[in-house]
Amino acid sequence: MQNTAIKIPENETSARTWSSGGKGYDEISRGIADAIEHAVDRLDPKPGERILDVATGTGWAARRIAERGARVTGVDFGADVIAAARELDPHSDYRVADAEALPFPDGHFDGVLSTFGVMFAPNPERAASELARVCKPGGRVVLATWATNGGVFRMFDLIRSYKRKPAVAPPSPFEWGKTERIVELLGEAFDLGFEEAISFFRVPDGQAAWDQFLAGFGPVVSLLETLDGERAARLRRDFIALHEEYRTGAGVLLPREYLITVGQLRR
Repeated sequence: MQNTAIKIPENETSARTWSSGGKGYDEISRGIADAIEHAVDRLDPKPGERILDVATGTGWAARRIAERGARVTGVDFGADVIAAARELDPHSDYRVADAEALPFPDGHFDGVLSTFGVMFAPNPERAASELARVCKPGGRVVLATWATNGGVFRMFDLIRSYKRKPAVAPPSPFEWGKTERIVELLGEAFDLGFEEAISFFRVPDGQAAWDQFLAGFGPVVSLLETLDGERAARLRRDFIALHEEYRTGAGVLLPREYLITVGQLRR
């Protein structure tokens, strides 16, 4: 059992990246509020239940859970987004903690949720093991994860093209968008079901998309700190152009395909 937060040194760079969005990340979450609500609906938290929101960010999903009367704990390894979550929702329990080393006893929660969060854990197997460990027998897990196609995949592909190539490529977070990979990670512990769905990103134009992500999306904020002026300007142009591909007569409407996983821990 783990009762105190454990830092994983190799994850500190990822933690700084996701933390750098700060309170502005809440606007990113607002843009996927429909998908978050979809996941919360499938979790179906009941009054008095203990629910864990893993990689909570600024706590958008945790706040939805709290509104239903459950006792929610939100964890994220980004200190700045947790500070924002506490400011936005001072009545719930928010902690800085790594999804790969959750500071809770075995079988502590009635339900575990992660909306587009745990999929970015650097060690998927370790994170998946922790989801199962802290869930009580018969308890539920619900994940929302981005699919391996569509707008979000394209956006991350663009961001990745501006990064220095690592000596060893990390596992793609979009593997969590494949049902067969979820079965590999969670199938031994949980009975699983799946749903595919689409969330639509709506902004007036590509510039508005850039402004929103520049203000609160850690991977963009942290990447810009590493680029010179010319490459930063090129990233901005490419990011705007990507979103302009989805321009309609009323504005940008970008489809973002995702997968909902619903699981029950075997007794």
